[in-house]
Amino acid sequence: MQLKLLNALMAIGLAAAGGAGAQVTDKMIQSEATANGNVLTWGVNTQGQRYSPLKQVNTGTVSRLAPAWAFSFGGEKQRGQEAQPVIHKGKMFVTASYSRIYALDATTGKKLWKYEHRLPEGIMPCCDVVNRGAALYDNLVIFATLDAQLVALDQNTGDVVWKEKIDDYAAGYSATAAPIIANGLILTGVSGGEFGIVGRVEARDARTGSMVWSRPTVEGHMGYTYDNDGNKKEAGVSGTVNKSWPGDLWKTGGAATWLGGTFDPKTGLAYFGTGNPAPWNSHLRKGDNLFSCSTVAIDVKTGQIKWHYQNTPSDSWDFDGVNEFVTFDMDGRRVGGKADRNGYFYVNDATTGQLLNAFPFVRKTTWANGIDLKTGRPNYVAENRPGDPVAGGDGKKGSSVFAAPGFLGGKNQMPMAYSPDTKMFYVPANEWGMDIWNEPVAYKKGAAYLGSGFTIRPLNEDYIGALRAIDPKSGKIAWEIKNGAPLWGGVLTTGGNLVFWGTPEGYLKAADAKTGKVLWEFQTGSGVVAPPVTWQQGGEQYVAVVSGWGGAVPLWGGEVAKKVNLLEQGGMVWVFKIPSAGGARTARAGEARVASN
Repeated sequence: MQLKLLNALMAIGLAAAGGAGAQVTDKMIQSEATANGNVLTWGVNTQGQRYSPLKQVNTGTVSRLAPAWAFSFGGEKQRGQEAQPVIHKGKMFVTASYSRIYALDATTGKKLWKYEHRLPEGIMPCCDVVNRGAALYDNLVIFATLDAQLVALDQNTGDVVWKEKIDDYAAGYSATAAPIIANGLILTGVSGGEFGIVGRVEARDARTGSMVWSRPTVEGHMGYTYDNDGNKKEAGVSGTVNKSWPGDLWKTGGAATWLGGTFDPKTGLAYFGTGNPAPWNSHLRKGDNLFSCSTVAIDVKTGQIKWHYQNTPSDSWDFDGVNEFVTFDMDGRRVGGKADRNGYFYVNDATTGQLLNAFPFVRKTTWANGIDLKTGRPNYVAENRPGDPVAGGDGKKGSSVFAAPGFLGGKNQMPMAYSPDTKMFYVPANEWGMDIWNEPVAYKKGAAYLGSGFTIRPLNEDYIGALRAIDPKSGKIAWEIKNGAPLWGGVLTTGGNLVFWGTPEGYLKAADAKTGKVLWEFQTGSGVVAPPVTWQQGGEQYVAVVSGWGGAVPLWGGEVAKKVNLLEQGGMVWVFKIPSAGGARTARAGEARVASN
């Protein structure tokens, strides 16, 4: 435990050296971030709303938004860039592909420092070498790596303060999500659901990296709490052994928490979505297979699951339920919204998990024809479940079915936004389907554990992606903006009545949040698969987005991947602001094009 003590002393010393005013506190993360114009957490606020009250850039001024600076990640390490930057005290911290992180001057783009994690041979990321961002706490910036580690760096110098192993990358574990902070704890999940790992949520002391509790998201596995010396104590099994899983399949059950979570101080709960059960072949694992394809609400003080809601029981289509659970107020109660991979939007009571509403947010769903609001269960279409490969024929391939949405989902990793002004969600949706069939499979450590074959294909000739403004009470789509390529980047909404989002074709766009009229767009030079952010500094409002095409679509997209193979890779941070009067003439040389519609 000498190393733990050294880590703690270093953290305290570096925080003191940084000055009390420079430290990021829980109070700042929960309440002061947007008020002060900083961006201190993934999701912009811990509830994941991706809403900023800033109004300097608004429907009347956004046409004058122009580049302030741009920064290249450099080198040959491009691939998908899905990171959301965080900004504090004039510094931007942004992660990049291959587990890199940069500290930049937020007003000039000058590089302050860079940390490049040394990755071993044999890492097994499912869906590109992406990273989705970092967490800020005290004087630390903390991010996860592809070889399943957590690294905490000093914000001022980039020096490593602590480093902790999450799990064994050789067994299929990895980590790509941005951690979140809840009451001094750093909360993380795990990736690797396609390799038969066991999903879980972990809480560590954010200053030292010491484990506080861990909670598995596969029924039958033991949770633990940890004392100050690192000794673990059993904290109860998640669910009940074999209640919803047959035989020993729960031991390699998947349910990865690979997108990370949200936290609501009003409920004291962290909300994590869980991924697909393993293997994909559902005929091998009769039952609901808890807690896969679910939202789990965890008490951050104890690590206990307070409630769960399963979006896709007995999943057979890889409809990961990892999508973010965004809390907000509706009709006098605290609720949460989730646009699930399976194509349905859910509204649950944030305290109890009670299902309040569910409706499709995509135009076509074939696996189910609705969600029963009384039971909370899908109305399955039995003939649209892939067939059992051992039920007939040669036993090598079950009957193929066409399913919509495809396994890449009605919405995937790209986070949506919620505006308390318009009371609407802004959801980056995709319309596609797949041919899918089951195959025999057996678990082997570190090997792919699917038991299915598939081909993704588009449903329409003219578009795949669509940004949709959705009323969570009525389920109605107020407006939509169609896009030729699938949308894979997140959304930001602001008090200036704007919605910002990016497209794989390279554009960052802004629309009127009430009407959907596109007011501004800028070509970044590569596909945007990351969420934008905004902050205020020196009396000016800035907007930023990371640009760099990649992620799951070109790797797993089948016919869709072929359709968009013309898109170029890249790795840039673009930052915009409204030019001051003195700089307007210079800015016009690179001025963004105003959309004609």
